[in-house]
Amino acid sequence: MDQTRAAGGTGVVAAGFLYLVIIAAGVWSEAFVRAALVAPGDAGTTAANILAHQGLFRFSLAADALMALCDAGLAVLLFLLLRPHGAALALAATVFRLIQTSIIGGNLMNQIAALSLVTGATGIADAEALALYRLDLHAQGYDVALIFFGVANLLLGVLLCRAPWAAKALGWLIAASGIVYLTGSFLRLLAPELAGAFAFAYALPLLAETAFAVTLLVAGLRGRARLSH
Repeated sequence: MDQTRAAGGTGVVAAGFLYLVIIAAGVWSEAFVRAALVAPGDAGTTAANILAHQGLFRFSLAADALMALCDAGLAVLLFLLLRPHGAALALAATVFRLIQTSIIGGNLMNQIAALSLVTGATGIADAEALALYRLDLHAQGYDVALIFFGVANLLLGVLLCRAPWAAKALGWLIAASGIVYLTGSFLRLLAPELAGAFAFAYALPLLAETAFAVTLLVAGLRGRARLSH
């Protein structure tokens, strides 16, 4: 029994750690690297920025790949952790999360194509304009992925409200972050002129998911500490 509980505690700690890696990699790659290098509507400046900071752009690609890998592992761990509080809901949340992960993984090809275009590896005419188009497709693909992630968070919110080791406020925060993701993504699809004004709302998911990751770490470490005494 103690070994089973210890393994469970390790899994919770691992889930928290993976979540923190996902947050750090995703925020760094999207908010710091691409936001600095991609100049919307200006293909020449974007290409020049990427050429001048190829290493940074490649590291952002690696960070996105790492994020997707960690997210796949986290999906499995969260399913095992939350299944006792609603097997069907936990399975559904896992499926929606993995769909998001699959889209993000496949979407990396747009960044790889953009890099190949600006470095001249393809020999295609109008390469800079095509590179910017590919980066725009990547941004739109990200928004599509967040639709599925939004649904996953709504389901996770319900499960966390049922979990005795998590505060109900955390469940509500995660559910609210799902609404933010859904709203923001559908705004970009249906009314892109309004999306910019909604950008501030993404601070809520960042807060909620960081709190979730820390909660997982603390719950897992406390569980292991109880077993060691």
